[in-house]
Amino acid sequence: MIATEITEDGFTVVPNVLEPEEISSLLDRVQLPTFHRSRAGIRHVMSNSHVASLAHDARLMTIAREVFGSEPVPFRATLFDKSQDANWLVVWHQDTALPLRSKKDSTGWGPWSVKEGINYAHAPTYALDQVVALRVHLDDSTVENGPLRVIPGTHKLGVLTDDEVSKLSTEKISVDCLAARGAVLAMRPLLIHSSSKSQSERLHIEYATSTVVGDGLELAIA
Repeated sequence: MIATEITEDGFTVVPNVLEPEEISSLLDRVQLPTFHRSRAGIRHVMSNSHVASLAHDARLMTIAREVFGSEPVPFRATLFDKSQDANWLVVWHQDTALPLRSKKDSTGWGPWSVKEGINYAHAPTYALDQVVALRVHLDDSTVENGPLRVIPGTHKLGVLTDDEVSKLSTEKISVDCLAARGAVLAMRPLLIHSSSKSQSERLHIEYATSTVVGDGLELAIA
């Protein structure tokens, strides 16, 4: 069922994956002063042993494995921490940038940037098709607190320009991804999505079929 919904719609919500006490324990351990907190939350939290342990948890690995049909590799984690003090509007977009161990000119990759010491490049469709993100809901995502919105099926369209994304957002019907605390939203990075200002926390963990994503290019663990 997970694989079918991901293939057709680009996303699915899996309820009751984590227990409340697990979430409370994780939040106590990940919100540490050693992490740099930007307006968008905390990047590169795979370095936290508790986050890395959750990323390799059998329940999350099973979801990713069902999507891929092969063994998944967790490579990046981000804590989206939206509150009254840290809040922002996210316009319609695709997630196309991947963290890489080193910079190398390669057809279809770029532009490049550096975020907190890690190389990033916008990736071609074939690489992004080998990635799935699991958003662990650390609290309830409701209509009132600004849920993620997605446009089903748009992950099949490949990497799009900003103008193409904007046009599709006016032509296609969007869906609110409502999920209770402890649920996991699985989504493809090329799925067009957005969110309004919200007050919720989600741990965004990304998995790939392999760390090798192109000619001489390898994912960084972030």
